[in-house]
Amino acid sequence: MIYILVALGAYLLGSVPFGLVMAKLFGLGDIRKIGSGNIGATNVLRTGNKLAAALTLVLDAGKGAAAVLIARALVGEDAAGLAGLFAMLGHLYSVFLKFNGGKGVATFLGTLLALSFPVGLAACATWLTVAVIARYSSLAALVTAALAPIYTYIFYHRHGAVLVLLLSALIFYRHGANIRRLLDRTEPKIGQKDK
Repeated sequence: MIYILVALGAYLLGSVPFGLVMAKLFGLGDIRKIGSGNIGATNVLRTGNKLAAALTLVLDAGKGAAAVLIARALVGEDAAGLAGLFAMLGHLYSVFLKFNGGKGVATFLGTLLALSFPVGLAACATWLTVAVIARYSSLAALVTAALAPIYTYIFYHRHGAVLVLLLSALIFYRHGANIRRLLDRTEPKIGQKDK
């Protein structure tokens, strides 16, 4: 029963669409009708409001981290992993958005930071490095997702690596359209409007 409550609480926390909330608070309109239509920080940045984008990034990461840390403190390490998974599912398939949602990158990074700080740090460094060099948020996310299970196996433990592999698979699944655009060379770069 306790694990069901952990999963439900983490899912509801993950479901909070902070990109949509920030866009409304800053008077940017419905973020789902801007740029790519995604509710994440990269799309909020396309409005030109860097503060709103930064807050979205921090809050989306924070809900993943909070779910893990609360579950770990109240129940234990197994519950922490479960909470991270369900926070991610909440972001991707939000009950508040008719089971639509974002692509999960910030929530993924926040979850990793809380599960194991060295893993999260390595993942964030990977995302930042690829983003600075290539200027593609989606490519940075995909490279990070591909390497995160390896980081987890090295710095955390093999059972955690299985969980992170599942989270990474969700990242790849939600980035299907981005992968096609990257291959077609039509993917917009960071801060650029969609073509």
